Amino acid sequence: MTTDGRPHRPRRLPGRRPQRPPALSGHPPPPAVVVQRQALARPAQPAHRDPSRAAGPGGRRTPRDDQDPHQLAGDAEYNIRRSYRDIIHTAYENVAIVTADPIPDHIKRGQYEISGVVKTGDDERTRGTPDAAPLRIDGSRGHWDEIEELWLAGELTDDEFEDHFIDDVIVEDIGEGTDGWEFPGASYSVEVR
Repeated sequence: MTTDGRPHRPRRLPGRRPQRPPALSGHPPPPAVVVQRQALARPAQPAHRDPSRAAGPGGRRTPRDDQDPHQLAGDAEYNIRRSYRDIIHTAYENVAIVTADPIPDHIKRGQYEISGVVKTGDDERTRGTPDAAPLRIDGSRGHWDEIEELWLAGELTDDEFEDHFIDDVIVEDIGEGTDGWEFPGASYSVEVR
């Protein structure tokens, strides 16, 4: 006998279909047989992970079964941990709003050598190779004010930087070129001296 008064069922070997008496052949198997078949088909699990055992006697579940045990009423430890989580979240938010430092002077006054595909008008070539010198730019001739404003506001994207660097630094140093400057390549090497 089991603890709830039912007789023990004989253990069946995996892979063999249990033989049912002829009287039950037209009806679905009783729930205990289904649970036993499921148990034989998968490796053993702890009882708290087995849904059929977590349901408790009679197979009924209550909404409280699905609730985190720490969230149950009166769990002071959970409430303390939740307040720590709020403090940590606030601290991370405060760190994220730290303002950027101004762009360093050695960047604004630097001498730039750009290697990669550079295009102006119909002239497109790979600069910084044995056949073509890198594109050399004197950063001290550029107007860095708009770039720095966007940088300090945290709104300087790669595309914004490229547009402003071309218009406010390159053009100010070497002019518009034939039809403006473009950088259609996939990767570039930029040295600041």
